[in-house]
Amino acid sequence: MRVVLKLGGRVARQAAADALALAQAGHEVCVVHGAGPQISAELERRGLPVRFVSGRRVTSWDALAVVRATFVEVNRAICAAIGPSAVGLFGDEIGLMATRVEQLGFVGDPIPTSPAAIEYALAEGLVPVVAPLAVGPLNVNGDEAAAALAVGLGADRIHFVTDVPGVLVGGGVVTTLPADEADRLLGTDELEGGIVPKLEAAVRAARLGVRAEIGETAVLA
Repeated sequence: MRVVLKLGGRVARQAAADALALAQAGHEVCVVHGAGPQISAELERRGLPVRFVSGRRVTSWDALAVVRATFVEVNRAICAAIGPSAVGLFGDEIGLMATRVEQLGFVGDPIPTSPAAIEYALAEGLVPVVAPLAVGPLNVNGDEAAAALAVGLGADRIHFVTDVPGVLVGGGVVTTLPADEADRLLGTDELEGGIVPKLEAAVRAARLGVRAEIGETAVLA
């Protein structure tokens, strides 16, 4: 089975154990990580604005340098946690493509792609650990990058590992969520913050044939 794991910035190091366990069980595993809290903290430390639109970070040229530097640190930490089988990769260096979203600055909507560096790593039994930047360079939301890679790589499954148990509706976690119902929720005020791009990415992946899960919630096409 080919699996894409999206590790949120708050759980990235701890969740590396999940990636290692899957790889040791014989699965092909590609990790895509975020670094949201770390990036925001560093932007604030440098006196740069922290702004989001629908869960996506507005990224100036100065902020993009902070994003990359923070991704370097998080990527190294995850690779160290996984061990010698991990290969750190940056999306803009391996050909992850995206369409620029001008109103967000140096930000891109990723296009499903199958970078040769990832395919080579998987073929060699390694675990590619990908920082979500696209050619440009452009900052890409990690959830969207993970979904685009899952589709491009023909993954069987994408799992979003986060610091919440799943999609919360009415105060409880839903175990299954049809894509049409997810669309309805996304069109209301019931969801906000980081869960919005996660659910949008999961719906996109599910509709394109990839089994998608956010924590304990399975998103169904």
